[in-house]
Amino acid sequence: MELHRRIVELADLHGRTRESLLPILQGVVEQENFLSKRSMAEIARELDLPAAEVYGTATFYSFLEYRKMGKFIIRVCKTISCSMKGKNQIILTIKDMLKLEVGQTTPDGRFSLVETNCLGWCHKAPAMVINHEVFTDLTPEKVRGILGEYMKKEI
Repeated sequence: MELHRRIVELADLHGRTRESLLPILQGVVEQENFLSKRSMAEIARELDLPAAEVYGTATFYSFLEYRKMGKFIIRVCKTISCSMKGKNQIILTIKDMLKLEVGQTTPDGRFSLVETNCLGWCHKAPAMVINHEVFTDLTPEKVRGILGEYMKKEI
């Protein structure tokens, strides 16, 4: 669907006020997998907001990507709880399996790896989210199994 038409539909659904900005940004991310500069400018125009306000909101929230990402976005919690429970081993396992660094996307566009602030699963740390699926009580072995399943998925 054309980007402009999608933004108009989202604005029709959520409204054209400052309060509708976040759900519209989320809707574009669901459709496009990230917020391009063009999409942020279109949203600003549609809501009659300064582009800087749209950009500032988009870059504030860790689940609103503003650069092209892989089909599967792996977010690993970087809080102290996850760090104390082995987050670094989880990151090393992912980096080794996918041959990428934090902040990168695999050359085939399948996976992106990012560290993020609290995912809300401190009681079951370490935790990660792949797109919208939450994984907790992680170990390197568990991560290898999870990623193995994702590597089999069609894109």
